[in-house]
Amino acid sequence: MKKLLLFCFLAGYSTTFAQTELVFVYFTDKPNKAAFYANPLSELSQKSLNRRTALGIALNDQDAPIEQTYIQNLQNLGFTITDYSKWLNGVALNVNQAQANIIKAQPFVQSVESFAKNSSLTLKTQNINKWADFELAQKNMTVFDYGSGSEQIDQINLRPLHLAGFTGTGVTIAVIDSGFPTVNTGSAFSRLWTNSRIKGGYDFVSKNTDIYNPSLNNHGTVVLGAIGGYIADTFVGSAPDADFYLYRSENATVEVPEEELYWIEAAEEADRKGVDIITTSLGYNNFDDPKYSYSYNDMNGTKSFIGRASEIAVNKGIFVLIAAGNSGEVPWHYITTPADNVKVFSIGSVDAAGSSSPFSSYGPNSLGAVKPDASTRGSSATTVDNNTTISVSGTSISTPIAAGGVACLIQAFPTMNRDIMRTNLRQTASLFPSYTNQMGYGILNFGSFYNSTLNTSELVKKKTIAIFPNPVKNILNIATEAQIISTEVYDNLGRLILKSAQKSIKVEDFAKGTYYLKIQTKDKVYYEKFLKE
Repeated sequence: MKKLLLFCFLAGYSTTFAQTELVFVYFTDKPNKAAFYANPLSELSQKSLNRRTALGIALNDQDAPIEQTYIQNLQNLGFTITDYSKWLNGVALNVNQAQANIIKAQPFVQSVESFAKNSSLTLKTQNINKWADFELAQKNMTVFDYGSGSEQIDQINLRPLHLAGFTGTGVTIAVIDSGFPTVNTGSAFSRLWTNSRIKGGYDFVSKNTDIYNPSLNNHGTVVLGAIGGYIADTFVGSAPDADFYLYRSENATVEVPEEELYWIEAAEEADRKGVDIITTSLGYNNFDDPKYSYSYNDMNGTKSFIGRASEIAVNKGIFVLIAAGNSGEVPWHYITTPADNVKVFSIGSVDAAGSSSPFSSYGPNSLGAVKPDASTRGSSATTVDNNTTISVSGTSISTPIAAGGVACLIQAFPTMNRDIMRTNLRQTASLFPSYTNQMGYGILNFGSFYNSTLNTSELVKKKTIAIFPNPVKNILNIATEAQIISTEVYDNLGRLILKSAQKSIKVEDFAKGTYYLKIQTKDKVYYEKFLKE
């Protein structure tokens, strides 16, 4: 990218000493961490603790707050501190060589690392490795008229989860992006407000809560729309009943390394609030000041600060989705960071026919890990902005479409290990076990994931029902020993077109296409898809 919104102190030194660079100052420890362990709610919400408990993830020192006396000591030396990370245990500063020397001499400082790839500062080199460290409830059927969003929902086979009642309810998503103008006023987002789905937000660039300011770039609005947007009979996002926190980390007018820090701060706050998913349609390789720019060799998942932090977020039980990037047709060609991290789920773009979008960035990461992980619709995909639907292209839009699908899965299988969930998503994608460097393991298939999980779950009875023939021309038969209470047929737009209690259904007058069948028996509800020839 070159603005990868992924749609198409001390003075009086010599000139050398006055040159400044953005650096990260790592502190030695967290001396008051015992107080955190004694009272985790002082730092994390109950929802955040519940996520860890459900997934078997223990608290560690990364969760404890930064030692405030260390920050105060640096401020007493004349430094202004606005950005910091408890996960990385340190603060960010712009310093010259003389200031770096002063900082390194402090007893509470472990090391100083420059964001610049070819640093002009002499810093203490030190290897730092801070980054390694089924219950199914039957839901009521949910029926939507997807309108212009129907194709992108069906391409990833997400409708079966919606039909089963899994629309993201109870799952919290943090959208980290560039700003959210009109989200607080646009009718396309009124359903979120009516149902109290927007839980909060913050602007980590400007350090205020004005995330809806109309002067901000609307990239975040459009991203949110692909998940939570709703216009009756016109458009439905991929997880319309999820909860959201909206965070701004990207200044669309510049490309500076501080944006990595803003993202890290947003991710830490998302963890505090207990989010289940982070989705980000941002990525970094080139900066306005070239000394901070990355090479492809740096795309190894942990070279960048944002890559390291994204892995920590994953280790906290957060499902992190990142756009692969839109560099497929430019000299850079490759994915950007943090999509390069092996633990994040990076998303490429395909068109309506299922072919890779030409602009979608290529993997693998520089260590050979398959990237992107998988793909969804990103060419001429539909989302909402303010009061209307719009068509956009980019991995910026394919990523939130995928994030909504993941939210539906987490609602369906809340205690499933997230590593297993990522693995199963890859294994049910269209190309698995093969892959390409632009599409990853292929197009996601949420319905296949859902059904295969049900079929192998010990908590779900063995399926005792079948429909035939499929495809069908005249009569669709239901084979089961169970007593059928009712059968309902829905068309591809989610409209109820037939209801009965028979084991044979006449479909000869149906138009050709895909239909969905809900079968209610005495003990269970089944959902089947069939094709009318």
